[in-house]
Formats: sequence, C-alpha cells, structure tokens
Amino acid sequence: MGNQHSSLLETVFEERERILSRRSLLSGSVKLGAATAIVLGLGSSLPMSRMSAVAQDIALNSDVDVLNYALTLEHLEYAFYRDGIGNFTFGADPFGQSIDTNLAAIRDHEGAHVDALTQAISGMGGTPVAEATYDFGYGTDPVKFLATAAALENTGVSAYDGAGQYIQNPDLLPVAGGIVAVEARHASYLNLITGAEPFPNAFEMAKTPAEILDIAGPFIVG
Repeated sequence: MGNQHSSLLETVFEERERILSRRSLLSGSVKLGAATAIVLGLGSSLPMSRMSAVAQDIALNSDVDVLNYALTLEHLEYAFYRDGIGNFTFGADPFGQSIDTNLAAIRDHEGAHVDALTQAISGMGGTPVAEATYDFGYGTDPVKFLATAAALENTGVSAYDGAGQYIQNPDLLPVAGGIVAVEARHASYLNLITGAEPFPNAFEMAKTPAEILDIAGPFIVG
C-alpha cells in the first residue's frame, strides 16, 4: 500500500510540474487569445495597438485594474473547485483529515474572495469582470485534478505577490494581504498532499501578469 501511495504522489507531482511549466508549450496565438480574455477583465481599456504585445506587457494602471486582475484569477480558481468537487473521492490526508472536506473549504474560500473583490470593485465605481468559460483538462482523472489544484494555488500566490506593487490605495493592502495569505495556506496544503515541499523557499517568487498568463491563460477558453 505504501508503494502504491508513493507512486500516486510521484505521478501527481509530475503532472503539477508539467502544468507549471506549460509556458514552454504555448504558441503565440494561444498566448494572445488568453491575454485578450484577461485584458477584458481590466477596468481600463487598452489601445488595440497594444493587443499584439499584451501577453508580454499587461498594464495594471489603476487599483480597479489590479483588483479585476485578481478577480479574474479568483473566478478561475472558484470555478475549478465548484465544478470539480464531487467528481472524485480522495480519502484522508497524512493527518487523517478528509481531503474532500478540505477541498470544499478551499472552494468556499475562493468563493468568498470572488465576493469580496466584486464588492470592492463595485464600491470603487468599477465594473467587476465576469466569470469566463474554462477547460481545466482533468476530465475523469483525479491525479490531474489534484495536480491542477496545486498548480493554481501556487500560481495564485505568485500572482498576488507580483501585482501588489501596483496597488495605489494603501487601504487595499490589508485586503490583498489577507487573500494572498490564505492562498499560500491553500498552496502549502496542496503541496503537502501532492508530494511537494509545503514551504520550499524562505521568500516567495513573485510573477508578472505575463508569467501568470502563461500558466493560467490556457485554462480560459471563452
């Protein structure tokens, strides 16, 4: 049984790394299509002349832009758990707790993040980005589901860390900090149950919007 569990974790970890490394597999057309979906979520409009380069340079020019960028990712994460939970049964984690129950709690957290960001954007006079259409590609494979969950949570942490520098109103920092801290807890838990290091480094590596796009963008199909 121990060897079977170890083999499963190795498979999940390999799938997670493949997802996190998906940027090397993307074509320019896929990048542009995903970039368009994310840019449509930003509060300010971008000139059409910039669309061809937006995969490399997504502008976060206002707090509404930053919050809509975050909301785009939170929509994606919430939809992933909302639509996927219940399709699989994962049993207990190394601490004897139900993985399914903990995944449901993560789903609820992501839903709360969507609500909080939506209210904040509306309160600032902006238009919250709507949920997109997604294809997460896990099908009926529980290994891919867990690997994708881990990849999305780790990507979310890097996205918030990278976008924080663009926040102009300091009153928004506690909100963003409160969300990214919970995302990090999610990532640590999913790293643990998928065989990765829960806390791999002393400092988190922030990612730019373009880098996040390379990982998360291909899940957005409409």
